[in-house]
Parts: sequence; structure tokens; C-alpha cells
Amino acid sequence: MWWLKDVWVIDPSQKLSAPRDVLVKGGQVLEISSSMTEEEVSVKAQGEAVDTVDGKGKFVFPGLIDVHTHLREPGQEDKEDILSGSRAAVRGGFTTILAMANTQPVIDSRALVEYVRMQGDRAGFAHVHPIGTVTKGMQGTELVEMATMKEGGAVAFSDDGKNIQNAEVMRLALEYAKLTGLLIISHCEDKDLAGEGQMRRGVSSARMGLKGIPASAESVIVARDLMLAEETGGRLHLAHISTTESVDLIRQAKARGVNVTAEVNPHHLIFCDEQLGITDTFLKVNPPLGSRADRESLIEGLRDGTIDMLATDHAPHTQAEKSRPFAEAPFGIASLETALSAVWENLVVPGRISMDRVIEAWSVTPALRFGLQGGSLVAGAPADMVLFDPDFSEVIEPATLVSKARNTPFLNKTLQGFPVMVWVEGRLVQRNRIVL
Repeated sequence: MWWLKDVWVIDPSQKLSAPRDVLVKGGQVLEISSSMTEEEVSVKAQGEAVDTVDGKGKFVFPGLIDVHTHLREPGQEDKEDILSGSRAAVRGGFTTILAMANTQPVIDSRALVEYVRMQGDRAGFAHVHPIGTVTKGMQGTELVEMATMKEGGAVAFSDDGKNIQNAEVMRLALEYAKLTGLLIISHCEDKDLAGEGQMRRGVSSARMGLKGIPASAESVIVARDLMLAEETGGRLHLAHISTTESVDLIRQAKARGVNVTAEVNPHHLIFCDEQLGITDTFLKVNPPLGSRADRESLIEGLRDGTIDMLATDHAPHTQAEKSRPFAEAPFGIASLETALSAVWENLVVPGRISMDRVIEAWSVTPALRFGLQGGSLVAGAPADMVLFDPDFSEVIEPATLVSKARNTPFLNKTLQGFPVMVWVEGRLVQRNRIVL
């Protein structure tokens, strides 16, 4: 049994943000109370040993849920595997992660869905839920057997990494997915507009002599998929939104009642294209970093609810790959272990967004939208939860990272504010940044 004393509880599902005591027993939240005495706790323990945690000056909140994680297994285990990725997740405060389907082979059958799910169970850290592809082989032409894949454990469908270019295929996917009740996740990128671009088209791309990707490469597909969702009544989720135009389109669509949610990545909220140098491959991402104006639109969209969720888009790569020249290096940041701290330091502390909104967007809303366990500390809920210390600082060093990947823009930098204890169903899996 766990007793967290004098801790600030943040649980937007209960509209709770206040100092409380928290009791955890039998893998579940037993009680949250304004104060408890040792005698009261002893009675509730019923003879069970009580581990007491002094929570003064710290926060406790429901475990984070990342709906956009690349674990690379099967096929690219040199970059990451399900065990290393789920360990990195709990180190960063994530108790549930959704594994993207663009592995080798891609997750386009029930057998492969079950493989990912069982590997996550064997790892025994964060809950791992597979996302299946929308089309066979991620070729954008023939739909997968969605109902069968759902039976195997798929929680959504996405050809992430490749946008479905054929609008009729996307329309059929939204129609078919309604039979499963699951979301279609769209990687919004018009490949003809994006071309061989390496960063956002603009002054910075011209300065660096790199091919640029226009903002319209994203927003054109956002507009298309919103129209198709409206026409079909399908359930749509838009991945890694990065432009002002996309935020405006989503806001308008929601006002019309379109069944859509959207996510934003921390790196698009923290960095912009003018900060890029020709050697900064750790900040080479897709969609690319936008302008300062884009960044402000994304922050405002997250604040006002136009953008529903935060998601890491954890994309691990080997050091050799990221050491290539900018034009040749792959897109992606490894971010599970640093994302929460980066958001805390760069957005919460300066007052750009509240911690309550962060937890709502990174725990409560993902659980509700994807139909997942978690997102609440209500009595009786599984004790997937995080103790966060705003004063805990750490130098992000290769030796301390548990992910196989080191492609983070925070490498060898100091961040402050970290999860210092993480529980999954009441079982302590991380303490003082050490995965147990």
C-alpha cells in the first residue's frame, strides 16, 4: 500500500488541482482525501505494509498517455525495441504508449498486431497498444482487415510516415473504420507538394541551401481529410499538426461538428525553423519545424482546445544515421524521456500553458478519445500515476538514457522538472529516474 502525503494532485477528470493525500492499494487508487492520519491509514491498510512518500512540493497526476510512439519493432531493433521503448516511456512519465505501424514489416495483419501487444505485455513496463496500418503494406491502395485487427488488439489505424494520397481510399477508410469504432489517424502530407524537402520552406531553408517543404503540404491534406470526415461521419485524428493554416481549419471544422481530434508535438511548440543550423540534424523532423507564427498558433490552439492532445512522435534513429549531412539524415527526435520536462521548462514555467492543461492533453483526453485505461485518479481506477518533482534537474547524457536512441536536441543540456516516481497499476516502475 502507498500513502502519498501532502502532494499536489492534478486530475482534470475530476476537476481537481489541490493539495491532497493519496492512498493506493491492490493496484488501484483507494482514496484521495484532504488529510489523513496514521491511524486512519492503518485501518485502511488492514495489516498491509504502508510505503509513505512525502509529496510536499511535488505533483501527482494520472500517467501520461502517448498516442504517437515509434518503437521500431519488428525489423529495426537496432534503433529501438518494445522493451527499451517501454522502459524509456516510464522513465519519462508515460504509463501507456501507442505503437505506430510503420515497422518492417508494417503492422497490417492480426498476427503482427498480436505480436506487438504480447511483446509489450512481456516487457512489463508501460502499457503498449498497437496501431495497425490503414492499407496493406502501407501502399495506400487496399484497406486492411480492420475488424480482425481490432480483435487482435489494434486501437487505431494509421499509415503514419506515408500519407494516403488517394482521397477515395481515405474516404473508404473512414467509412470502414466506423464498423470498428476506432480512429483513423492521418499523417497529413501531400507528397507532391512536399517533394524531397528537408525543412520548412522559407527564409531559413534558403539561407541553408536546403529544399523546402511548404506549409500547404500539410494544410491541403488537413482540409481534404476534414471534408471527408464530415461527409462520412467517420472518426478522424490528425497527427503532429504544425501550421497556422491547419489550426484554423481544425477550429472551423470543430465549429461545424466534425468528429475530429488533433495532436501537437512538444518540439513544434518549443522550436522554430529559424533556430536550425546546417548541423542540427537532431531537430530535423517531419512535419518540419515551422515559423514563430506557426509556433504561436499551435500554443494558442492547445490552450483553447482546438488541438486536443500532446504526443511525442518519439522517432528513434541510430547515431550513424543522424550524423549524416542534414539533407541525408532521417527525420525524427527521440523524446520519451525528455518530453514532459521540456514542456514543463519551456511552456509551463514561463506561463504559456498551465500544468492542468498539459495533463488533460497528455492523459485525460487521449484515454477518452482512444478508449484506453487511464487518464484519471478517481477511486477504483488503476493506479497508473506519476509523481513529478519541479525541482529535480538532470543533465541529459547518453549514459543515462534507457532508449537505444540518442537523437535528442537536449543531449548534454540540463533540464529541470522530472517524474521521480511512476506507478503502473500500483507497481512502482521508476524511482529517482531509475527504471526498476
